[in-house]
Amino acid sequence: MPDRDRYRGSRPLLDRRTMLRFVGGTAIALPLAACGAGGGNENRLRIAYQQFGSGQVMEDYLTRVIEQFTTERPEVVVELVPIVAAEHDYFTKNELMMSSARTAPDLVYEDTFILQADVEAGYLRPITELVEAWPTWEAVFEPGRTAVTADDGEIYAVPTHTDTRALWYHSGLFEEAGIELPWAPTTWEELLETFRTLQSELGEDVIPFNIFSGKAQGEKASMQGFEMLLYGTQDTLYDEESQLWQLGSQGFADSLDFIRTVFEEGLTPNLGDALDPNVGETIYNSWLPEGRLAVNLDGSWISQNWIEGAPGEWPEWSDVMQLATMPTQDGADPGFVTLSGGWSWALPALSSRSELAWEFLQQMLTVENMTELAVTDNQIAIREDIAAQEDYLGYSPTVEFFTELVPDATYRPAYAPYPQVSAAIQTAMETVMTGQGSVEEAQAAYDEDVIGIVGEDGAEQAG
Repeated sequence: MPDRDRYRGSRPLLDRRTMLRFVGGTAIALPLAACGAGGGNENRLRIAYQQFGSGQVMEDYLTRVIEQFTTERPEVVVELVPIVAAEHDYFTKNELMMSSARTAPDLVYEDTFILQADVEAGYLRPITELVEAWPTWEAVFEPGRTAVTADDGEIYAVPTHTDTRALWYHSGLFEEAGIELPWAPTTWEELLETFRTLQSELGEDVIPFNIFSGKAQGEKASMQGFEMLLYGTQDTLYDEESQLWQLGSQGFADSLDFIRTVFEEGLTPNLGDALDPNVGETIYNSWLPEGRLAVNLDGSWISQNWIEGAPGEWPEWSDVMQLATMPTQDGADPGFVTLSGGWSWALPALSSRSELAWEFLQQMLTVENMTELAVTDNQIAIREDIAAQEDYLGYSPTVEFFTELVPDATYRPAYAPYPQVSAAIQTAMETVMTGQGSVEEAQAAYDEDVIGIVGEDGAEQAG
C-alpha cells in the first residue's frame, strides 16, 4: 500500500545491489551482477520484492517458505532480489527488470494500484486458468479478486493482504467533551457536529479532527482523505460501465466543500502542520498518545506505531483509542465507506519459469504461511480462510473490526492514469484547504487536469 508509513524493525538491510541465493534453504549473499539474471537454469527462481527500510518481515517470510519448498525440491535454487526504494522508485525498478528477458524475475511483488499499468505495458502474464483451478481462489474476498482483474477480463496476480480505513478516536477526549460512547456517526453532518462540540468543549489545546490533505501528503491525501469522502456520495472517480473518468460531479464538489469547511472552521491542524509531509509521525508519536488530537481518519495499520519497541510506544493505546466507521454523506447504504489497497504476487511475462514460479507461489500462500505473515506484519486478511484463523483474530484488538469492512471495501481505480489523477486531486484539496480558490475553481482546474491526462475521449461529465 503506497501510503503506508510503518515501523519495520532494526536489523541491517541488504544493499539493493545484493541478492540472497538459497540452495536447499541455505542463504548465500551475492552481488547482483554475479547472479546471472534471466534465462539459463530452469530450476532457479528469482523473486523481486520491495524491502521496506530496515525491516526483515518479508525476507524472513520468504526464507521460511524457501526452506519448506526446497525440502521437497532440493534441486531448486531460489534467489531473492530485495529492492530498497521509495514506492515510485520501486515501481520503476520493477518495470526496468521486467522489460528484459535477461533481468526479468520469476515472481514480482506488485501494488494492486499499479498492476493495470504494468499489464498495459505488457510486463505481466495472465494467470486466470491457474487461479481458477486453485481451490483457494474462492476464499479471496470479492474486492481482492476484482483488484487483480484487468480490463481484458484476465486475472494477473494473486492478492496477499489488504487494509481498510476508518475513524480512530480518543475516548478520553470524547468523555471529557461529554460525547456519548461508543461514537457512531451516520452522516457527514453528524461528523461536523461532533468536531464542533470537541472544539467548543476542549478549547485550542485539542485538535478535533485530522484528514490528510494537500500535495505534501501525496497518496495519503487522495486515498485516506478525499476518496473516503467521495465514495460516500453517489459519485466516483471513474465509471466502470462507460470506462470514462468523471468530471464535474456533485459528489466531487461536496467532498471538496467538506474539506474547505473543516479547515476554514479550524477543526483540523493548522496549515503549517497539515502541509508538513511528516505530520503522520507527529500524529502517531505525539498528538494521539498525548491527547492532543481527538479524531484521525486513517488506516488499519497505525497501531503498529504504538507496539513495544516502536518509536511511539504506547502501552495504553488499546484502552484509549476506539474506532468508528466513516459514514456515507447522507447515511446511504451500506452506511459506511472504506478504501482498501493491497499487494499481490504476479508472474512477469518474460520469465521462462512460470510453471515453477506458480508451484512456489502456492507454497507461499498456504493458510499457515499467510496467517503467520499477517500476524507478524499487522496485515488485514484478503481471504476468508485466513480471516477465520484464531491466531489471526487474536493478534490485535482492532483486527476483527477492520477485517469486517473488507467485503464492502472500495479500491482505487487501478488504471494507468490514476497516479496523475491522484496528483490532481491533491492539488484541488490544497486549493480549498488553503483558501486559495473556491470549490468551483478547484473542481474546474481538476477537470481540466484530467482532460489533459486522459484526453477528451477519456472523460465525461458526470450526471
